[in-house]
Amino acid sequence: MDFQVIATTMCSLLIIVIAGYFSHKRGIINEEFERKLSGFVIKVTCPALLISSTMGDKMPDREHIPMLLLVSLLTYVILIPLAYIQPVLMRVRQDLRGMYSFMLTYSNVGFIGYPVVASIFGSDAVFYACILNVFNTITVFIWGVMFISGENLKDGFRFRLFVSPAMIATYISVIIVVLNLHTPKAIAMPLSILGNMTVPSSLIVIGAALAEIPTRKMVGTPHIFIMCFLKLLVLPLLVYYAMIFIGVDTRISSINMILIAMPVASFGTMFCMQMGKDETTMSQGTFWTTLLSVVSIPLLAMLIA
Repeated sequence: MDFQVIATTMCSLLIIVIAGYFSHKRGIINEEFERKLSGFVIKVTCPALLISSTMGDKMPDREHIPMLLLVSLLTYVILIPLAYIQPVLMRVRQDLRGMYSFMLTYSNVGFIGYPVVASIFGSDAVFYACILNVFNTITVFIWGVMFISGENLKDGFRFRLFVSPAMIATYISVIIVVLNLHTPKAIAMPLSILGNMTVPSSLIVIGAALAEIPTRKMVGTPHIFIMCFLKLLVLPLLVYYAMIFIGVDTRISSINMILIAMPVASFGTMFCMQMGKDETTMSQGTFWTTLLSVVSIPLLAMLIA
């Protein structure tokens, strides 16, 4: 377990955020470009990333899939109810509670989690991370959207969320793994190239969004730092010990914990832009969790070593 590699990975991602920040400040990119790019990530590159992650030359043992899916489901059975409660206990303003619920629940698994998991647990663990990410992907386009939009199930459940590009990609990924399908390189290679655009594109959008926030507001609020502590340390450890308690394999529990401990999902900022919401709070949370994760993720890795 190379802690220097982990820290280097996190610092590299921060540099891309900074590139987006200064590109916006210098007028190289503008708000229209950012909105278009965020839509491109959500509808094209992220689905490609999900599908391409299951197109390796070697498939892991399929016997682990049911347990991985169960752990993924149980993780969000724990996190989503807590997401409704914690902002209330933190005394967050009513109009911002959905933002905090999103930040406490959803992590940057697809964008940042895979390379970090590979650096800690080895490349074979990326497949486990992909399956553990299934219910993250499913719920972020359902509860994640409702958290930010302010809607709830009483407002009318939108079944079209089940046929969003990311959801369709998830279904395809699960089918590929379950049926042990081997995809031709002519298909796998372009999907992989498209998928690899997700990380830099999403981080550039985050950096550009930060550039629109007055410098004094980037400092963050006490609520932001409480959220960071809960998000990066408390919740990952809570879920980890809950899984160990019910008998889940230590390695699977550890990989799942690291995924939960990733910074706030960059989808949050992009959802805010698409819905016309003020992304200041979301961008602050994304920035600070990304910055602090340079320390928190190696710390968690030491705790489970």
